[in-house]
Amino acid sequence: MPAFDTVLIDQDPQHPRIARLLLNRPEKLNAIGETTPADIRHAVEWAEAEDEVHVIVVEGAGRAFCAGYDLGEYAEGRAQHGQDDHPWRQEKTPWDPMLDYALMKRNTEDFMSLWRCTKPTIAKVHGYAVAGGSDIALCCDLLVMAEDAKIGYMPTRVWGCPTTAMWTYRLGALRAKQLMFTGDTISGTQAADWGLANFAVPAAELDAATLQLARRIAGVPRSQLMMHKLVVNQVWHSMGLEQSQMFATVFDGITRHNPEGMWFRRQAEAEGFKSAVEWRDSGRAIPEGDEARALVAELEARLAQARTASAPKR
Repeated sequence: MPAFDTVLIDQDPQHPRIARLLLNRPEKLNAIGETTPADIRHAVEWAEAEDEVHVIVVEGAGRAFCAGYDLGEYAEGRAQHGQDDHPWRQEKTPWDPMLDYALMKRNTEDFMSLWRCTKPTIAKVHGYAVAGGSDIALCCDLLVMAEDAKIGYMPTRVWGCPTTAMWTYRLGALRAKQLMFTGDTISGTQAADWGLANFAVPAAELDAATLQLARRIAGVPRSQLMMHKLVVNQVWHSMGLEQSQMFATVFDGITRHNPEGMWFRRQAEAEGFKSAVEWRDSGRAIPEGDEARALVAELEARLAQARTASAPKR
């Protein structure tokens, strides 16, 4: 079994035609760290190369599928490698949108390995599949959810645009706009009603229901599965999926560097990301334009004062 920092992959011991890709940061609700996108791609490549594997089930360890990007790394402070000017949080002005785009497009392509893989992929969602976690789930071919699970992209309210652009393709324009305009999440039950999830079941039945579907698929020859997946995927290619993802990824960078995005970042740095997220998700009006710029200046002054106060005295 290959070893990765944030995911595990292996064949199901009882059903070797099924590979299980486990998002494995349970202490952080499987939040996406810096290596997670590449870990997912490498795990998919491993399963793709295993002739015995016919289908891949993607699931999360612990209490959730995936709670999105690790804001402790990306919003509140420095990334793990200690760079001050990480492409996500460029402090230099003017910021370089293509530097941001290159990083996020690479992450998007890594998530899309689940979609491009010639073997069917099933997202088994419990707890939360939100923000970047919803990108991972929606890049899978099929989606099975616990009835009480939640899926959505709350950062559409500020500091985010879903780079995989899957919501419109999976839901249609009307419902995709509703979720993108509000940042609301929906339950597994509602996701199934809307056709986003293939079906939703009580949480206690999620494992069995997903396994039943995976075993049904696993009995089909690999070549048959590959041909049918390529045909369906080609429809989305013809509809402009790649172009949609290019725009979405560029816009995602803009949301993190415009006045509103800078306010969210400074609020997270000054008050902690929980404070910023609570404001974002509460429905309270989000500062914009000159109001956001004024608050950014105020928060930056507070942060500078705090750094001065904590600096060692000579």
